[in-house]
Parts: sequence; structure tokens; C-alpha cells
Amino acid sequence: MNGISGVHHICLKAPGRAAWERAVVFYTQVLGCPLVRTWGGGDGSGAMVDLGNCLLEIFADGDGPLPSGVYRHMALAAADVDGAVEQARRAGCEILLEPTDKCLGADYPVRIAFCRGPLGESIEFFQER
Repeated sequence: MNGISGVHHICLKAPGRAAWERAVVFYTQVLGCPLVRTWGGGDGSGAMVDLGNCLLEIFADGDGPLPSGVYRHMALAAADVDGAVEQARRAGCEILLEPTDKCLGADYPVRIAFCRGPLGESIEFFQER
């Protein structure tokens, strides 16, 4: 065993303090995820938000070129995909995929939806059925 026990956090870089504040409000107030801690100030601000089974780290210093990498989306476990989509819609987020039932294998039915987050990130709401 290599000592890896799961995902600790996902990191998003906001282009400045105002975008950072919008992202923190979206994840804590719109989606209701607990704020764990904040640090720094201005464009050096950082925050950790508890997504349930991992943390989301948000930095305000992403106004330079961002790495493109292979980040495709983050999937958030949701007890109610439809309700999460409505919260995101009311917050002004673009809905990329309306709630949809899928089957990921013979006996793994799920309900999913996607929205664009406040920093342009792709968020999947994922509900096991």
C-alpha cells in the first residue's frame, strides 16, 4: 500500500479577490458547504471548504496564466441533484446538463447534472440511486 487514502482537496484559482469572494459564497452559501478556514488577504486570500469527503481549496491569486492540465470537472455527491441544480440556477450559474438518469454499468443507476461554477469550473452533481 502506498499510503494514499483518498482525495484530500481540489484546488481552484480565482482571478483576484472579487472572484474569490464569489466562489466562496457560491460553495458555502448557495451549495451549503461548510467553510473550514480562510487565510491571507487581498489577492493572497485562500479558503478551504468542506465538500463532505474532500476539501475544496480556493486561491485568489489566479490572475496569471492558469495551468491547463487534465482537470475536466469535479463531481459533488448530492442527495438531491434536482435541488442542487435549482440552487445553482438561482445563483446565476449556467446549467450545462439538466438532471439526467444514467446507468453506469448493469446495476449502478445514477442521476447527474452539470453546471458552470463561478470561476468557470465544471461541476457535476452526482446522486447514486
